[in-house]
Amino acid sequence: MNTFFETGLSFLLFLPTFAIVGALYCAYPRTPRGARRWLADLAVLAVAGVLSIAAMRWGFRAGSGTGGALWRQVVATLLAYGAFLGVFCLALPLRAAWLRRLR
Repeated sequence: MNTFFETGLSFLLFLPTFAIVGALYCAYPRTPRGARRWLADLAVLAVAGVLSIAAMRWGFRAGSGTGGALWRQVVATLLAYGAFLGVFCLALPLRAAWLRRLR
């Protein structure tokens, strides 16, 4: 099976989870809301998505072992989810400090 197709399929399977986490990140805290905050939140979402796809593609190439093709899917998905959440773990304190400075 084509790696690009496998990567896309795995990303689509996790897309609802990514959408929920991304929506919660953008929704809270409720104030202040301005154009700069929306742009910053969208930038974080874009970086998280790109790094997630890159981690997933790398996981497919690096995944090997006795589990066969399923193991490659598991490694790729875990790496993608970890990269996605890692971006938000870095972005949350930075955004909190930025919002405190704005107030």
